[in-house]
This record gives sequence, structure tokens and C-alpha cells, in this order.
Amino acid sequence: MTSVSRVLLLSIYFCAFVVGGVLMGFEMLGSRYLFPYFGGSIGTWASLISTVLCALAIGYFGASALDDRLRTPRTIALAILIAAAYLAFVPLLADPVMSGILESLGDGPTATLLASTALLLVPLSLLGTFSPIAVAILTRTAAEAGRVSGLVYGVSTIGNVVGTLFTTFTLIPTIGSRSITYVFAIVLACCAGILFLPAGKRTF
Repeated sequence: MTSVSRVLLLSIYFCAFVVGGVLMGFEMLGSRYLFPYFGGSIGTWASLISTVLCALAIGYFGASALDDRLRTPRTIALAILIAAAYLAFVPLLADPVMSGILESLGDGPTATLLASTALLLVPLSLLGTFSPIAVAILTRTAAEAGRVSGLVYGVSTIGNVVGTLFTTFTLIPTIGSRSITYVFAIVLACCAGILFLPAGKRTF
């Protein structure tokens, strides 16, 4: 039976918190990218929230479809790293993409949904794979499954709350949307680096 090193255990829970924070922080940041083009109506928020939920569903289903041999720290590290790279390009590409959507589709529901999808779907789907794979890595017996999944999703949800509040009330008023996006990309890259380390392995 495999066991999990203490370093790997702490690394995964730490990254669960950070990834959860970035995930919801970027949703809040998404509103700043969309509002200049599509306004801050309830329709825009509905598009953002729906896109986030769809992205998480895609991430969960994608993680569940992976072969057991691919449910490793390196797999989630790779997903996080790709999400970080996507975020790094958002400040450069957001304005032309949003402008193009506005010019071609206007500012109705189709446009706001497409804009939200372009902004959020790929990186948040990748981040959505984290928790299911983390649970698979940390679960050694069937009896542990409930406790482990509760801890992973609980830590991630606390990260969601912190990311939402910290981004909204501290980061956005202080450093601006584009700088925050780069910060999120760097933070995610650091998490990926932690999980790529040799400590990110099971011991026997």
C-alpha cells in the first residue's frame, strides 16, 4: 500500500488553499475585464458565474476520466502551470478579444457569455482538476475517502473565500487588474513548482 509523505501532504493542502484563492480571485478580476465593454449588469454577473461553474464541472469530469496512473502531483502541477501561462497572456489579449466580441455580437447575453468563456473557461477548467486529483493522491483506503475529500474541498473553499475578499477589497483598489493577473500567474507557477519537486511523490 502506498503512503503519502508529510511534505507532499502539506504541499497539496497549501496548494489547495492557494489555487482556491486564485480561482475565485480571478473570477472577481474577470468582472473588471468585462465591465468596460459589457457593463456591470446582473446579466454580466450571471455569465461570469455560469462560466466558472461550467469550468469547474469540466475540471471535475476531466479529472475523473483520467487513468489512475495519471492522478499524480505532476499532473496537477502541469495543469496549474498551463493555467498560469494562460493568465500571463490575458492582460495582453483581453482588450482586443473583448472589443472584437462587442463589435461583432453587441453586448447581449451571447456576447457576455462568449467573453466570459474566452476569459475564464480554460484556466479555471485546468484549476478545477486540482481537488479531485488531490483527493485521489491522498486517499490510501476507502475508509479515508470521505475525510480526505472533505479536507481538500474544505481547504480549497476557504481559499475561495480569502481569494474573493482579498482580491476585491485589497488587490483591485491597490495594484489594478492587469498587475493582479500577472501576480496570479506567478503564484500559480510557484505552486506548480512545489508539486514538481521530488517531494511530490508517494513513498512505499
